[in-house]
Amino acid sequence: MLHIAPSILTADFTRLGEEVTAAFEAGIRWLHLDVMDGRFVPNISFGPLVVRSLRPIADRYGAIVDAHLMIADPDRYLEEFASAGCDYITVHAEVCPHLHRTVQQIRSLGKRPGVALNPATPLSALEEILPDLSLALIMSVNPGFGGQRFIPGSLDKIARLRRMIDERGLSGIELQVDGGVNKDLIAAVRDAGATVAVTGSAVYAPGRDRAEMIADLQKALA
Repeated sequence: MLHIAPSILTADFTRLGEEVTAAFEAGIRWLHLDVMDGRFVPNISFGPLVVRSLRPIADRYGAIVDAHLMIADPDRYLEEFASAGCDYITVHAEVCPHLHRTVQQIRSLGKRPGVALNPATPLSALEEILPDLSLALIMSVNPGFGGQRFIPGSLDKIARLRRMIDERGLSGIELQVDGGVNKDLIAAVRDAGATVAVTGSAVYAPGRDRAEMIADLQKALA
Protein backbone atom coordinates (compact mmCIF):
# COMPACT_ATOMS: atom_id res chain seq x y z
CA MET A 1 0.00 0.00 0.00
CA LEU A 2 1.23 3.48 -0.88
CA HIS A 3 0.17 6.43 1.27
CA ILE A 4 -0.41 9.68 -0.62
CA ALA A 5 0.94 12.50 1.58
CA PRO A 6 0.08 15.97 0.28
CA SER A 7 2.59 18.70 1.07
CA ILE A 8 0.98 22.01 1.96
CA LEU A 9 3.90 23.95 0.48
CA THR A 10 1.92 24.83 -2.66
CA ALA A 11 -1.48 25.12 -0.93
CA ASP A 12 -3.38 28.39 -0.63
CA PHE A 13 -2.25 29.66 2.79
CA THR A 14 -5.10 32.17 2.96
CA ARG A 15 -7.42 29.18 3.41
CA LEU A 16 -5.04 26.55 4.73
CA GLY A 17 -7.52 24.84 7.02
CA GLU A 18 -9.94 24.37 4.12
CA GLU A 19 -7.14 23.06 1.89
CA VAL A 20 -6.12 20.44 4.42
CA THR A 21 -9.73 19.49 5.17
CA ALA A 22 -10.42 19.02 1.45
CA ALA A 23 -7.59 16.51 1.21
CA PHE A 24 -8.80 14.60 4.25
CA GLU A 25 -12.37 14.58 2.90
CA ALA A 26 -11.01 12.98 -0.28
CA GLY A 27 -9.54 10.12 1.75
CA ILE A 28 -6.03 11.36 2.57
CA ARG A 29 -4.72 10.24 5.95
CA TRP A 30 -1.12 11.52 5.85
CA LEU A 31 -0.12 15.20 5.84
CA HIS A 32 3.44 16.26 4.98
CA LEU A 33 4.78 19.56 6.30
CA ASP A 34 7.90 20.96 4.62
CA VAL A 35 9.71 23.21 7.08
CA MET A 36 12.44 25.40 5.54
CA ASP A 37 14.74 27.98 7.12
CA GLY A 38 16.41 29.80 4.22
CA ARG A 39 19.81 28.43 5.31
CA PHE A 40 19.91 24.73 4.51
CA VAL A 41 17.60 25.33 1.55
CA PRO A 42 17.01 28.56 -0.40
CA ASN A 43 13.47 29.15 0.81
CA ILE A 44 11.54 29.91 4.02
CA SER A 45 8.21 28.26 4.82
CA PHE A 46 6.71 28.00 8.33
CA GLY A 47 7.33 26.74 11.84
CA PRO A 48 5.71 24.91 14.75
CA LEU A 49 2.72 27.27 15.01
CA VAL A 50 1.39 26.04 11.66
CA VAL A 51 1.86 22.44 12.78
CA ARG A 52 -0.04 23.18 16.00
CA SER A 53 -2.90 24.81 14.11
CA LEU A 54 -3.32 21.83 11.76
CA ARG A 55 -3.08 19.10 14.41
CA PRO A 56 -6.75 19.36 15.51
CA ILE A 57 -7.92 18.99 11.90
CA ALA A 58 -5.74 15.92 11.45
CA ASP A 59 -7.11 14.47 14.70
CA ARG A 60 -10.67 14.73 13.41
CA TYR A 61 -9.73 12.41 10.53
CA GLY A 62 -7.26 10.17 12.36
CA ALA A 63 -4.46 11.41 10.08
CA ILE A 64 -0.69 11.35 10.46
CA VAL A 65 1.23 14.64 10.63
CA ASP A 66 4.75 14.35 9.26
CA ALA A 67 7.24 17.23 9.67
CA HIS A 68 10.18 17.31 7.24
CA LEU A 69 12.76 19.65 8.76
CA MET A 70 14.84 21.12 5.95
CA ILE A 71 16.70 23.31 8.41
CA ALA A 72 20.34 23.83 9.34
CA ASP A 73 20.16 23.11 13.08
CA PRO A 74 17.19 20.79 13.69
CA ASP A 75 18.27 19.74 17.19
CA ARG A 76 17.33 23.20 18.52
CA TYR A 77 13.71 22.80 17.45
CA LEU A 78 12.88 19.13 18.00
CA GLU A 79 11.02 19.74 21.25
CA GLU A 80 8.94 22.52 19.70
CA PHE A 81 7.86 20.40 16.75
CA ALA A 82 7.16 17.43 19.01
CA SER A 83 4.97 19.50 21.33
CA ALA A 84 3.21 21.05 18.31
CA GLY A 85 1.84 17.61 17.48
CA CYS A 86 3.99 15.91 14.84
CA ASP A 87 3.82 12.12 14.58
CA TYR A 88 6.99 11.80 12.49
CA ILE A 89 9.93 14.21 12.58
CA THR A 90 12.43 13.87 9.73
CA VAL A 91 15.86 15.52 9.68
CA HIS A 92 18.50 15.66 6.96
CA ALA A 93 21.62 13.53 7.22
CA GLU A 94 23.60 16.35 5.61
CA VAL A 95 23.16 18.72 8.59
CA CYS A 96 23.34 16.37 11.59
CA PRO A 97 26.93 15.73 12.71
CA HIS A 98 25.66 13.49 15.53
CA LEU A 99 22.82 11.82 13.66
CA HIS A 100 22.34 8.94 16.08
CA ARG A 101 21.93 11.39 18.98
CA THR A 102 19.39 13.42 17.00
CA VAL A 103 17.38 10.31 16.09
CA GLN A 104 17.39 9.13 19.70
CA GLN A 105 16.24 12.55 20.87
CA ILE A 106 13.26 12.43 18.49
CA ARG A 107 12.32 9.00 19.82
CA SER A 108 12.75 10.14 23.44
CA LEU A 109 10.15 12.85 22.71
CA GLY A 110 7.68 10.12 21.83
CA LYS A 111 7.89 10.71 18.07
CA ARG A 112 8.91 8.53 15.13
CA PRO A 113 12.28 9.56 13.69
CA GLY A 114 13.06 9.89 10.01
CA VAL A 115 16.19 10.76 8.05
CA ALA A 116 16.17 12.38 4.61
CA LEU A 117 18.81 12.26 1.88
CA ASN A 118 19.30 14.88 -0.82
CA PRO A 119 19.59 13.63 -4.43
CA ALA A 120 23.40 13.63 -4.43
CA THR A 121 23.77 12.03 -0.99
CA PRO A 122 24.55 8.30 -1.24
CA LEU A 123 22.53 5.61 0.50
CA SER A 124 25.64 4.74 2.50
CA ALA A 125 24.75 7.70 4.75
CA LEU A 126 21.89 5.55 6.11
CA GLU A 127 23.73 2.29 6.63
CA GLU A 128 24.53 2.71 10.32
CA ILE A 129 21.36 4.55 11.35
CA LEU A 130 18.75 2.59 9.38
CA PRO A 131 17.78 0.15 12.19
CA ASP A 132 16.97 3.13 14.45
CA LEU A 133 14.57 4.78 12.00
CA SER A 134 10.82 4.76 11.51
CA LEU A 135 11.09 6.53 8.14
CA ALA A 136 13.71 7.00 5.43
CA LEU A 137 13.13 9.79 2.92
CA ILE A 138 14.56 9.97 -0.59
CA MET A 139 14.49 13.46 -2.06
CA SER A 140 13.70 13.20 -5.77
CA VAL A 141 14.31 16.92 -6.34
CA ASN A 142 16.79 19.31 -4.78
CA PRO A 143 14.92 20.65 -1.75
CA GLY A 144 13.68 24.19 -1.42
CA PHE A 145 10.85 24.81 -3.87
CA GLY A 146 7.67 23.05 -4.96
CA GLY A 147 6.82 22.27 -8.56
CA GLN A 148 10.20 20.86 -9.59
CA ARG A 149 10.72 17.93 -11.98
CA PHE A 150 11.34 14.47 -10.59
CA ILE A 151 14.99 13.40 -11.04
CA PRO A 152 14.73 10.13 -13.06
CA GLY A 153 17.65 8.43 -11.33
CA SER A 154 15.66 8.59 -8.09
CA LEU A 155 13.71 5.46 -9.05
CA ASP A 156 16.86 3.35 -8.94
CA LYS A 157 17.82 4.93 -5.62
CA ILE A 158 14.40 4.09 -4.18
CA ALA A 159 14.71 0.49 -5.38
CA ARG A 160 18.18 0.13 -3.85
CA LEU A 161 16.97 1.48 -0.51
CA ARG A 162 14.00 -0.89 -0.66
CA ARG A 163 16.42 -3.81 -1.04
CA MET A 164 18.56 -2.50 1.83
CA ILE A 165 15.50 -2.32 4.11
CA ASP A 166 14.18 -5.74 3.09
CA GLU A 167 17.53 -7.51 3.34
CA ARG A 168 17.86 -6.28 6.93
CA GLY A 169 14.32 -7.31 7.81
CA LEU A 170 13.36 -3.74 8.78
CA SER A 171 9.74 -4.00 7.72
CA GLY A 172 8.59 -1.26 10.10
CA ILE A 173 10.38 1.52 8.21
CA GLU A 174 8.34 3.75 5.89
CA LEU A 175 10.15 4.57 2.64
CA GLN A 176 9.07 8.05 1.66
CA VAL A 177 9.73 9.88 -1.62
CA ASP A 178 9.45 13.66 -1.90
CA GLY A 179 9.67 15.81 -5.02
CA GLY A 180 8.01 15.93 -8.41
CA VAL A 181 5.68 12.97 -7.84
CA ASN A 182 2.57 13.28 -10.02
CA LYS A 183 -0.05 10.99 -11.56
CA ASP A 184 2.38 9.93 -14.30
CA LEU A 185 5.06 8.87 -11.82
CA ILE A 186 3.26 7.72 -8.69
CA ALA A 187 2.82 4.08 -9.78
CA ALA A 188 6.51 3.84 -10.72
CA VAL A 189 7.47 5.25 -7.32
CA ARG A 190 5.29 2.62 -5.63
CA ASP A 191 6.67 -0.16 -7.82
CA ALA A 192 10.23 0.89 -6.93
CA GLY A 193 9.39 0.22 -3.29
CA ALA A 194 8.11 3.46 -1.73
CA THR A 195 5.38 3.29 0.91
CA VAL A 196 4.72 7.06 1.16
CA ALA A 197 4.63 9.47 -1.79
CA VAL A 198 4.72 13.18 -1.02
CA THR A 199 2.69 15.17 -3.53
CA GLY A 200 2.63 18.95 -3.66
CA SER A 201 1.39 20.57 -6.85
CA ALA A 202 -0.14 17.22 -7.88
CA VAL A 203 -2.78 17.95 -5.20
CA TYR A 204 -2.54 21.69 -4.58
CA ALA A 205 -2.31 23.06 -8.13
CA PRO A 206 -3.91 26.51 -8.43
CA GLY A 207 -7.45 26.46 -9.77
CA ARG A 208 -7.91 22.68 -9.60
CA ASP A 209 -10.38 20.76 -7.47
CA ARG A 210 -8.50 18.95 -4.68
CA ALA A 211 -10.72 15.88 -4.69
CA GLU A 212 -10.29 15.49 -8.46
CA MET A 213 -6.52 15.79 -8.19
CA ILE A 214 -6.41 13.12 -5.47
CA ALA A 215 -8.75 10.89 -7.48
CA ASP A 216 -6.37 11.15 -10.45
CA LEU A 217 -3.50 9.93 -8.27
CA GLN A 218 -5.60 7.09 -6.87
CA LYS A 219 -6.64 6.03 -10.38
CA ALA A 220 -3.00 5.98 -11.46
CA LEU A 221 -2.21 3.65 -8.58
CA ALA A 222 -5.16 1.38 -9.41
